[in-house]
Amino acid sequence: VLRNAVHVDEAEVEKCVRDVMKEKKIGQKDTGFKTNLHITLLQISGYKKLYLNVENLRKVPYDSDNEEHEEQLIELWNLLMPHENLKARITKQWCDIGFQGDDPKTDFRGMGLLGLVNLVYFSKHYTDEARQILSRSNHPKLGYSYAIVGINLTEMAYSLLKNGALKSHLYNLVSGLPQMEHFHQFYCYLVYEFDKFWFEEEPESIMHFNQYREKFHEKIKGLLLDCDVILTLQ
Repeated sequence: VLRNAVHVDEAEVEKCVRDVMKEKKIGQKDTGFKTNLHITLLQISGYKKLYLNVENLRKVPYDSDNEEHEEQLIELWNLLMPHENLKARITKQWCDIGFQGDDPKTDFRGMGLLGLVNLVYFSKHYTDEARQILSRSNHPKLGYSYAIVGINLTEMAYSLLKNGALKSHLYNLVSGLPQMEHFHQFYCYLVYEFDKFWFEEEPESIMHFNQYREKFHEKIKGLLLDCDVILTLQ
């Protein structure tokens, strides 16, 4: 009964709680146990549902013919560069916010729409921090490609969610169903902390990015091993 309970939808959780309590001969009036089991089952089933939602967004390729996709891309520019207008949709200006070429759509291949949604979320909810980090990423010696690194950190957040490493963090953070919002918040934490980490480490050049990315990845994985962990921007 309990094994099946961790695979049910939200609507079936209440019934599963009753079934488990009946099977284990726990009185239905034991409200403390009932409440805790209910929350726990929501968290477990919700984690799986969140992963599927994130995965589905990742699978959506960026489509320059899709009006919504294009609007989000322009919104990203306007949030980060409010005093400078784009001269064209395809322009070298995109390099100013850390894309590789004239058209950002080619940079979203690995993470699909998820990469763009993450970048926009951070820029919208932490606008001052995003602009500050963009400015720091233009450092003459320690600079890095802001948008490309942002997409790279989307991949890190996605992989940590996929392999279950985010369970303690999300279970401690959310008393119930974790939502896409909570995944975005974790992404924001990664962006902010990676920028600090990069400047503290003072890499010899951007050519060593993969080495330092892996070091940062190991640091985050270590923090997530703490059963009381909550990693959010204060």
